[in-house]
Amino acid sequence: MKQYESFSYDDTQVIAKEIADTLKGGEFIAMYGDLGAGKTAFVQGLAKALGITNHVTSPTFTIVNEYEGRLPLYHFDVYRIADPDEMYEIGYDDYIDSDGVCVVEWAELIEDLFPDRYYKLTILKDEDKGFDYRKIILEDDKGKE
Repeated sequence: MKQYESFSYDDTQVIAKEIADTLKGGEFIAMYGDLGAGKTAFVQGLAKALGITNHVTSPTFTIVNEYEGRLPLYHFDVYRIADPDEMYEIGYDDYIDSDGVCVVEWAELIEDLFPDRYYKLTILKDEDKGFDYRKIILEDDKGKE
């Protein structure tokens, strides 16, 4: 487990780059954090570090956005998923079985669908340390119980 502290959007971008530099493809990153915690900001940093030049936005209504870079990036926002089985309708299996990097915001809503191995990334706010402060926790090599 690694823990990082971010005091700004730029700090979050640096942390995301550090993590992106370790990715080889085929990773699944389950993201946890309250609304406004900075999940999309983190994905923007990840994308930039992967050489993606497209503007990265949260796929709240489309469920998944695809980006091409050093590695393909598949950015999911499953906040509006009413039933986890809806994921199969968008080809979820194809994404998680690919050589790309899957990053899922609101991952707690589809935990039953995680692959056998995954990363858990949690972003926590602590306004006592400042409005822009975030604690970013990366737990790697997680496995289903």
